[in-house]
Amino acid sequence: MSDKNVVQKRLLQQLAQVDETLFLKLFNGNSPNWLKVSALGFSKSGDGGLYLLLAVLLSWLGTEQQPYLGLTLLVGFLIERPIYYVAKNSFARIRPCDCLVKGAYIVPSDRFSLPSGHSAGAFLVAVILSQYFPVFSWLWLSWAAGVAASRVLLGVHFPADVVIGALIGSSCGVLALMCVGVL
Repeated sequence: MSDKNVVQKRLLQQLAQVDETLFLKLFNGNSPNWLKVSALGFSKSGDGGLYLLLAVLLSWLGTEQQPYLGLTLLVGFLIERPIYYVAKNSFARIRPCDCLVKGAYIVPSDRFSLPSGHSAGAFLVAVILSQYFPVFSWLWLSWAAGVAASRVLLGVHFPADVVIGALIGSSCGVLALMCVGVL
C-alpha cells in the first residue's frame, strides 16, 4: 500500500471516529419524551407521502409559474433516487443502531446508513420549494434540517449520513430546477 493510500485510510478512520463520537453525544437512550415525539414527527413527515400532497396543494394554490412545481419535484426525485440507491449500496455502512448502540427509537426500512434518504428527500424538496416560494425558504429549510436531525436523534443515522444526504438532495434539487428551466 502506498503512503498516499495509508494517509487516506487513516484520515477516513479518524473521520469515522469523529462521526461516531458525535452520534453518541446526540443519541441518548434517555432523551426527554418531547424530543422523541418531535423527532418522530419530523422523521414521519420525511417518509414521502407528504411530498405528493404538498406538490398538489402548492401547485393548485400557486401562480402561473408554480404548476411546474410538480414536474420539478418529479425530475428531482428521478435524479436523486438512483444516486441514493447506488450510494447506499456502494458504501454499505452499517447503521449505528446495529453496530454502536443497542437499538433505536424506530425500525429503519433498510440495512444501510449512508446516505440518509430522508435527508436527501427533505433537502431536495426544501430547495425546490425555496425557489417557487422564496418567502418561506426559512420554513422549508428548517423543516428539512429537522428531518435530518431526527434521523440521528432516533438512532438510525450517523451525523455524516444526514449531511451527505442533505448535500445529495440539495444538489439534485438545483439540478432539477435547471432541467425544468426555472433556474
